[in-house]
Amino acid sequence: MLSVTRHRVADGEQATFLARAREALDVLRSRPGFVAATVGRSTDDAHLFVIATTWDDVGSFRRALSSFEARVTAVPLLSTAIGEPTAFERLLDASDPALTVRTSDRAPDADDGDRVRG
Repeated sequence: MLSVTRHRVADGEQATFLARAREALDVLRSRPGFVAATVGRSTDDAHLFVIATTWDDVGSFRRALSSFEARVTAVPLLSTAIGEPTAFERLLDASDPALTVRTSDRAPDADDGDRVRG
């Protein structure tokens, strides 16, 4: 599972954002199922940052965020993200020399939630 959040950070707040991100990643990387994390800044927009984390599965990610430490450090930071989808299933993973192909875990009716059944 891949979580990607984008954050718009004002001038003068960027050092604080990075410090908070470091604290959050210290907590998250100690949780079972954590694989990797990256914090980056756009090369085209100095105010746009991204936090990307990779997890064994969605359950690991959700359990990590529900821990007390994460609710104190990571959740407040992640809640400042731009409002857009943030959770993605991993379908292709590349690392030298391998390419791993995964099948989707989404239910066939996953997009039917807004439709009225009858």
